[in-house]
Amino acid sequence: MISPEEAFLIQKAMFEEKGLVRQHLDSYNEFVEHGLQRVIDEVGEIEIEIPEGPYKIKFGRVYIVREVENDVIYGPYITEVDGTRHEIYPMEARLRNLTYAMPISVEMIPVVNGEEQDKELVYIGDLPVMLKSKFCLLSELSKEELIRQGEDPLDPGGYFIINGSERVIVAIEDLAPNRILTDIDMRGANPIYQAKIFSTTVGFRARIELNIKSDEAIYVSVPGVPTEIPFIILMRALGVQSDKEIAEIVSPDKAIQSELEASFDAAGDIDSVEDAILYIGNRAAHGQVKSYRIAKAESILDKNLLPHIGTTREARIEKAFFLGEMACRAIELKLGRRKPDDKDHFKNKRLRLAGSLLADLFRVAFRNLCRDIKYQLERMGSKRRMLGISIAVRPGIITDKLQHSLATGNWGRGHVGVTQLLDRTNMISTFSHLRRLQSPLSRSQPNFEARDLHATHW
Repeated sequence: MISPEEAFLIQKAMFEEKGLVRQHLDSYNEFVEHGLQRVIDEVGEIEIEIPEGPYKIKFGRVYIVREVENDVIYGPYITEVDGTRHEIYPMEARLRNLTYAMPISVEMIPVVNGEEQDKELVYIGDLPVMLKSKFCLLSELSKEELIRQGEDPLDPGGYFIINGSERVIVAIEDLAPNRILTDIDMRGANPIYQAKIFSTTVGFRARIELNIKSDEAIYVSVPGVPTEIPFIILMRALGVQSDKEIAEIVSPDKAIQSELEASFDAAGDIDSVEDAILYIGNRAAHGQVKSYRIAKAESILDKNLLPHIGTTREARIEKAFFLGEMACRAIELKLGRRKPDDKDHFKNKRLRLAGSLLADLFRVAFRNLCRDIKYQLERMGSKRRMLGISIAVRPGIITDKLQHSLATGNWGRGHVGVTQLLDRTNMISTFSHLRRLQSPLSRSQPNFEARDLHATHW
């Protein structure tokens, strides 16, 4: 049996080793070490269309480094008015109203006629550094060295310094991604049985919803397609052609299979993979040429439909099995074999910490940069390509987007108040602020169940 004194020692050791803001630090470290690379790999390459002959710019590895005239910078730094650059500690950033940020560079490789040219390490912008993370200069200092730098040795870190002010990213409580949640929509005259999922990859989130409507047929809504797609047509588009295979993917249970009858009727005479893909293309790109409609439909199937399973053609059969599971759960709900999932249950909740929120932001900024690089290189033509890619890259696009969002808390798409000014009233209020959670629910609606204490909170 552990005595109270020993228990206190263990507790004290835990706080000394882990601290109270470990969740933000770990999340940020994971984002810089792996998340940045995943976002860049997602884009992969830029195609440059010029009359002299198209070529590609392929992206390689990402590095925390910037090559300047006769030096290389590996950590947080500042560019002075006279153009000189040097490393910087947080206290200097606070006192001089600067941003504490480190450089990001990416390998870019031109591919002309299928042949890779010499790779070039191109600086693409600055990423604000979270204090006391692996990439912060304070993380390796001893207590005495921290005091010498003007820092409080007890300061936990976990926040950013943007234009001299301390900003903290407040964690957001969210529904668990990549989990099927069933529900009954009772708002209309007839109940609608739903199975939905927030399919999430790095910085991208697609809401896929499967509904059993009043006509008893199953429909699926997919981002990028303005209308709902009948379930059977979507299964055929994913490569499952025969009725027997579709029924068996949904469930081996005959009672559940018989519930699919109305869905097969809703599919009409579309019974081949090509017809199903064209059906989706007609809805997604109405009035375009046939080849474009087919390409658009295939892009939606690979990129927008359940992206967490995969974004390649090979992943389509797995997506079909996953949709079959969603349909099975919705039918079981209709037959009374399962209860609707509880959105307020703790198992269906996740926290969105600094890392995943920054990944969202970086993804938008990097896509903007790629569009700009494409425009600049196409305007230059092939004669100036020999000068190198770096002249077509404007680092301000990523730097300004990240700094502006962290400074204002405006994350785009209606997300406001994501970052706040760190409360420095006293030590306890600082810790409290760094561990705070925000609810994504709007304040205008009552949402009684969400604000209630749930049994799983104990």
